[in-house]
Amino acid sequence: MTTVLQGGDTANITDFISADSYAQYNPQIADNLNGLGAALESLADQGIEMVYNETPLVVAQGNFAFTGSERTFGGTPTAFFDLFRVENRKIVEHWDVISEIPTEMAHENGKF
Repeated sequence: MTTVLQGGDTANITDFISADSYAQYNPQIADNLNGLGAALESLADQGIEMVYNETPLVVAQGNFAFTGSERTFGGTPTAFFDLFRVENRKIVEHWDVISEIPTEMAHENGKF
C-alpha cells in the first residue's frame, strides 16, 4: 500500500504481488499482473486519477491482510476496502469493495 499505491513505485510491484499467480476478484479487472496493469492504464487513458490520502485500517492474521483506505477516485472521496491473501510473502489473491464517502454522514463517527 505504502510503496506502490501511495508512493507510486510501480517498478517494484513484483516485490509485493506474485508475477506467477495473481487472482483478482474485482469483476472489472482481469487476473494476473497484466490484467491489473491494463485496468490502471485504462483509468489513466480516461483521465481518472486515483490518489491515496491515507490507510487508517490495516489488519492481518495468518496469510490474510485487510486494509481500509481513503482515496480520491476521479475527484470523488472514496473508501476502498481491500482483502489480500499472501503466499510466500507475495499477494496471490485480491478482493475489494469501493464505496463513495458521502459529504455528510448520518453520524459523527466518520467512514473509518
